[in-house]
Amino acid sequence: MGDPIITTELDVPILKPLQKSGQSPFQACEVNDISHEEKLPQNPSQWRPSFHITAPAGWINYPCGLGYDPTTGLYHLCFQWNPHGNDWGNISWGHATSPDLVSWTTSTDPILAPSAEYDCRGVFTGCLQATDASGHPGALTILYTSVRHLPIHHTLPYTLGSESLSLAVSQDGGNTWERQDCNPVLTGPPSHLNVTGWRDPFITTWAEGPLSKHAPSTLYGFISGGISKKTPTVFVYTVQATDLGKWDFIGLLVDVGLNLRPSRWSGDYGVNWEVANLITLTNDTGMSRDFIIMGAEGCGPLDSSNQGAVQEARWKREARGQLWMSVKSNGEKKSSSTDGPLASYAFSGIFDHGCYYAANSFYDPQTSQHIVYGWITEEDLSNSLRHSQGFSGLVSLPRMVGLMTLKNVKKARSSQLSSITSIEAVADALGTGTFTVHTMKISPDSRLTRLRQSAQERHLAGVALSASSSQSATLLGTSKWEIDAEFSVSRSCARVGIKILHTSDGRNCTTLSWDPRSETFEIHRPLIGNAEVNHGYETAPHTLFTFLNEGDEEVEETLRVHAFFDSSVLEVFVNDRTVTSTRIYHPADHCFGPLFFAESDAGVNDEQPAAVLVRASIWDGLGVRELVDTPSRL
Repeated sequence: MGDPIITTELDVPILKPLQKSGQSPFQACEVNDISHEEKLPQNPSQWRPSFHITAPAGWINYPCGLGYDPTTGLYHLCFQWNPHGNDWGNISWGHATSPDLVSWTTSTDPILAPSAEYDCRGVFTGCLQATDASGHPGALTILYTSVRHLPIHHTLPYTLGSESLSLAVSQDGGNTWERQDCNPVLTGPPSHLNVTGWRDPFITTWAEGPLSKHAPSTLYGFISGGISKKTPTVFVYTVQATDLGKWDFIGLLVDVGLNLRPSRWSGDYGVNWEVANLITLTNDTGMSRDFIIMGAEGCGPLDSSNQGAVQEARWKREARGQLWMSVKSNGEKKSSSTDGPLASYAFSGIFDHGCYYAANSFYDPQTSQHIVYGWITEEDLSNSLRHSQGFSGLVSLPRMVGLMTLKNVKKARSSQLSSITSIEAVADALGTGTFTVHTMKISPDSRLTRLRQSAQERHLAGVALSASSSQSATLLGTSKWEIDAEFSVSRSCARVGIKILHTSDGRNCTTLSWDPRSETFEIHRPLIGNAEVNHGYETAPHTLFTFLNEGDEEVEETLRVHAFFDSSVLEVFVNDRTVTSTRIYHPADHCFGPLFFAESDAGVNDEQPAAVLVRASIWDGLGVRELVDTPSRL
């Protein structure tokens, strides 16, 4: 979809000091002296990323039309775009292609813009199929939400006919696209349902689907939305592979009720879903789980009992979340009139804990992986600064998702396994006291290593960390870097992580840290004393698991932090299961650091390290080969 963002601008609150006596400025640099005010640039073009996808200019939001074309050997990524302004509106499809998901060629013109009677108010999100509309290979088909009435929002009564399903086909590798005469192929949601939204088509196979037992190659179409005053959901259809315009409704995917919130580990599932993708993830042993990845609208406020002071330390972002849910098929559907959802809730989690939304995915036949992209917003920046930088929003780095399986798990750092609702814990053989744990694995695409080709690099290993002994790595002279670090965390550790210095004296820095006691990973951003920027901190629940090894010894996993920074965009992956994207709007266009640190609980003998930096790799000066933009015709 492409709802306008309603921004509430508030003063940035000052975080409570964390500095203890005897700490250096580097150890407490997340507590910034507001009187030492940094002036923001008059023309903040330095905040424009270089290896993330942005539009040539103007507003960008949801990624769409993702896929691989075997005919040309190119990947396609489209995005909702306003080519005529830096605010939401005139929603069209921008288009980029790549041979490797790293180097991108972005078209200077939209490939689809509002022009037909049925999409005159917007060409909203959809998917791509590497066939023509009749199912023949050698062409590309876009399926999209065509909009003829605005506004559309889950808080407003739904206007029938406002959203429909339409197709466009390219016979020349994506350079030009033709709307089909059959449009719209669906004129709206099932007439007997009172919906909150109905948009964002996605097509895939589903091995456990209700018709797959007798027809394994069945194509299923998923359209996101909700049932008014009842539940967010996905509307499920069968789609004819030989005619992508033939969709038949078979039922609702799930009924989870309004604002389902299993725990702090899972988030609030809201009242309306957008860009819901159903994917089946399989581990090395062949075990599979079905997942939905969805954007949830209408989420409740943060629960202070779960999140502490975090709510006070942040601007009010949009009431939405980027989540995932594992579902179990309810089996074969007996008839088209059978009531009840097609699947049931199993366990769930948060796909990204920061300013990331509208994740969309595709299956990559080149790597046999499911690849996910999302929209990283500009909502932490005031409208005046956002307008002056000439662009708004961008597309995330590619993420690979899989089924993470952890064997012989004995316990988590503090929480009971049964209380962590983002995992499925299956008890092992009687008497062992161990579990096999399943959850979603989220990691940066392995091809991103190509960004390092011209970067400087440094490696560290085996460094003891304590309050009196941190480890500085002077490499980082640019604002385009990658850090991959691993820590062994002691039982006495109070906090461990990485500080990224934005000033040489350490007065401003970004701190990535884990608190073992609260099982919380946080990103403290620099407070620069300017109310036009939200630099409140990000937070995510995260734990470390303890395993029983072959010698019946309990061994805790290491803390692994993998971060990418691109001018103003920070994406952080922790143990490949906790991810946070955020923005760092700092006046300086380079960094000083990083600094690896750890702190012990009060009263603990500092002679014993709070943590050990097992290894760390830093790459400074990430970049991609420049590709020339090519124009496209509408």
